[in-house]
Parts: sequence; C-alpha cells; structure tokens
Amino acid sequence: MERLASVDAARGVALVAMMAVHVLPGTDADGAVTITDTIARGRASAAFAVLAGVALSLAYARGAPLRSVAWVGAGAGLTVRCVLIGVLGLILGELDSGVAVILTYYAVLFILAVPLLALRAPALTAIAAAFCLLAPVVSQLLRTSMAPKRGPSPAVSDLAEPGRLAAEVALTGYYPVFVWTTYLCLGLAVGRLRLTSDRVAAGLAGVGAVLAVGSALISQWLVGRGVGSGLLPSNADEVSFSGTVPTDTWWWLAVDSPHSGTPLDLAHTSGTALLLLGVLLLVAGHASRLLLPLTRVGSMTLTLYSAHVVALAQGYGPDDPEQLYVLHVAVTVAVAMAWRSWHARGPLEQLVSWPSRATSRVVSGQRIG
Repeated sequence: MERLASVDAARGVALVAMMAVHVLPGTDADGAVTITDTIARGRASAAFAVLAGVALSLAYARGAPLRSVAWVGAGAGLTVRCVLIGVLGLILGELDSGVAVILTYYAVLFILAVPLLALRAPALTAIAAAFCLLAPVVSQLLRTSMAPKRGPSPAVSDLAEPGRLAAEVALTGYYPVFVWTTYLCLGLAVGRLRLTSDRVAAGLAGVGAVLAVGSALISQWLVGRGVGSGLLPSNADEVSFSGTVPTDTWWWLAVDSPHSGTPLDLAHTSGTALLLLGVLLLVAGHASRLLLPLTRVGSMTLTLYSAHVVALAQGYGPDDPEQLYVLHVAVTVAVAMAWRSWHARGPLEQLVSWPSRATSRVVSGQRIG
C-alpha cells in the first residue's frame, strides 16, 4: 500500500505544479520564460490526466480487466461520478478565476474509460500509441472548418449551445478530449502493472525519460527544418498554445510546446508523467514518510483543486504572486494533512463517491438477480 500511495503523491506534485502555472508569472521582467513555467506548464496537467487513468484502473478494475457484471456495475458508477464532476467543472467555469478549469474535460475522459476497463495492458498501450500519433492529425483536419473556443473553460452558460460546447470539449478546447485520450489509455495501462515492483517502477522511469528526451530532440530537429524552409515562423518554438495548434500548415505538428496537442507534445508529456510516477514509486519503497504531505494532497485533489479555483476567483490572498503561491500551497498541505487525519476522503470526493458507489451496487445487484 505504501508504493500505491505514491500514485497519490504524484497527483499531489501535479496539483502543486498546476497551482504554480495558475498563480506565478510565466515570464520574468526581461520577458524570458520563468523556470517554474518551463517545468510545470503542460507537464502538470498531462501528469494529472495520466495519473487519473492509473487511479481509475486501480479503483475500478483492481489492476486487472473487468468482465460481465463487475464491468457493468463499475461502468454505471463511474458514469454517475463523471456527471457530477462535469457539473462541478461547468460551475467553476462560470467563475472569473483566470484558470482553464479541467474538470469538465476530465469528466468526459472518464466516461470514455468505461468501455476501456475491460481491456488489458497491451491493448490499452496500443490505443494510447495510436491516439498519440493519429489523433492530432485528425484534429488538424477537423478543426480547419471549426470555430475556435470562446473562453478558457466550458461553463454552465455554454449549455445553451450544446453543439459548440461538445466541439470545444472534444477538439478545440484547452484540454481536448479526443487528443487527451492518449493520456487516459496510457494511465489505464500503467494501472494494470505491478506497481509494487522496483523493476516496474524503474522501467516506468526509464521509458518516461527516453520518451521525454527523445521527443524533445526530434521536435527540435523538425522545427529547425520547418523554420529553415520558411514553413514555420522563426519563433515557432516560442509560440504559446491553448490546447491546439494553427491549421495553416502541417509543420505545426512538429512542435512539442506545452498545450500544443501535437504527437511530440503528447509523447513528451506522457514521458515526464511516467518519469514522475516511476521515481516516486521508487522513493516510496525506501522513504515513504517523506511523501506523506504529497500523498495526503493527492488523495483529495478534487476538493483542493476546486477550492484553489474559488480562492483565485474571489481574490483571496496577497497581491504578490510568489506570496500568493506559497499561501495556496501551505493551505493546501495543511488542509489535506488535517482532513485526512480524520476522514478517509475529501469532502467533494465523498460527495461524488456516495451516489457512484450506490449506483454501482444497485446495477450489479440487478444484473446478478
């Protein structure tokens, strides 16, 4: 159990890193990208998605494929959970927090996980690889005739135009589900592995490092050729993206910039997510107590993430971004340590867990009877 708690610790790292992106400035006084932004942007949210897949695999499939009645019950319960998380995401999207709220996208991703719970690791890995390579290409084709997203986050008000909302969540938004299925399938596959093994942990870290470094080097080479041929602007590797790349040339798919949603971006951020998890799995085997604060934070990320968004929307805290970030992290850790000392789950985690578990039991019982 100590090793598996490191999955929560990795989610804790991802949450703290996402907070850094939300609060700290992305550039310094000279206009250069800050170190925290360089490290966290794109990688934190991707790690969160991969780790969500791992957690789903462990929670609903116990590390193995589900069959028949168990699959139907788990799928029904997970669907209810997704609806509740999606509604929460839409509500948070109405707030003026400046955050591209990820929960609605996650909810749809989790619904896609329902049929995938019956698959084994090789099939899930193959699907992840296929989506990594092909989904950005298909997205590029489909988006040529689609309107861009209207705001940073899907919100309740967007329900008035369900077609546009669906297109944003699937393809044009900040965390496009069609492309991000790569992370979901990868996480589900990892959750099938024996995560208590040092060999598996080292393998995850090694594969992750190779993916991260290799994709960055390939992107650097390809972008250089695109710039040299005049098919990409000279600052192509410095352009900021918000989930997708322009559709005016296929060469944009060569970049690996944060939130570009290209094959090399997906490969790089998948690699960093695997590296993070692998390292923490190894640490957990020898110094698990050091991970306790992160484990507590990662075990109630729905509550803490939502509170973080609300606090930003309400303007709580000092104006200085560094002080504000320290405050958010300190409060996050303190709340997690205190709450988890007395409760098994965070308050929002419990709120979505009750109807989800009840639905799963009822559906399974009906199928058995």
